[in-house]
Amino acid sequence: MRVPFYFVDVFADQPLTGNPLAIVPNAEGFDDVVMRRIAAELNQAETTFILPSSNGSAHWRLRSFTAPGHEVFGAGHNSLGAWWWLAESGALKLSDGANQFTQEIGADLLPVEIRCRGSQLVSVVLTQSPPEFGNTCEDLQGLAEALGLKREDFSKLLPAQVVSTGAGHLLVAVRNRAAVAQAQPNSQQLAKILKEVGGEGCYLYCLDPVSPSSVAHTRFFNPTMGIVEDSATGTAAGPLACQLVEYGIVSDGATIIIEQGYEMKRPSLLSVEVNDKLVKLAGRGVQVIEGTIRIQ
Repeated sequence: MRVPFYFVDVFADQPLTGNPLAIVPNAEGFDDVVMRRIAAELNQAETTFILPSSNGSAHWRLRSFTAPGHEVFGAGHNSLGAWWWLAESGALKLSDGANQFTQEIGADLLPVEIRCRGSQLVSVVLTQSPPEFGNTCEDLQGLAEALGLKREDFSKLLPAQVVSTGAGHLLVAVRNRAAVAQAQPNSQQLAKILKEVGGEGCYLYCLDPVSPSSVAHTRFFNPTMGIVEDSATGTAAGPLACQLVEYGIVSDGATIIIEQGYEMKRPSLLSVEVNDKLVKLAGRGVQVIEGTIRIQ
């Protein structure tokens, strides 16, 4: 049996930038074991499988797995890339302006907006869950050691805090871009701290971006899911934007540009709109690979 798959570079306007996502459409015939084996074979940070809604309440259901086999949730690059592919492939009926859809991810039903200008696809906009502000990390010395940094590298403006808009990540502010670049995490130590504070991944950031249009410069590490580093993480950009609004760094109602992936030579720009508790993540994608995988 041969199964088609596609790679989309997400949060990208050009091939070979952004965050690659593997996509497997028409996946309703696969059980969890087969999905995990396909994700391992494709060996990307995440592989998204597109299925019919489980109860007819959404247009599509998405399931995403990391290469080590962990299922991930939340509306990030795993979702945005799948909807970009659905829009480009002709699977969606689109018209000029904003086109509204609903996606099913885990137990959540979340809005999706496909923006078009004439017949041209402009962007995919995902509504994330309202922000939840969780635990703060009090062991800053241990956190510094886990990240390969010094305690004085941390910024005093914002706490190291778990924030979720669908997936809870530990947001860690440092003083400048040099500190972001110097980080060399110890996966075991970082995973231990993340478990203690109830976070899935760690979003390291500073307010010293490369691009003048960006607010923050970031890196993402997720040892709990077997991801050494990610080049564009929508499920972390949403929480970071909410934290920046919560602490008055950015005004509520603003569109916040977050840059990521520079240290991986995969520069990415993530756009987040925050209006009170409404969080929207916007981006584009580029399909770069089309192929088939033999599974039997």
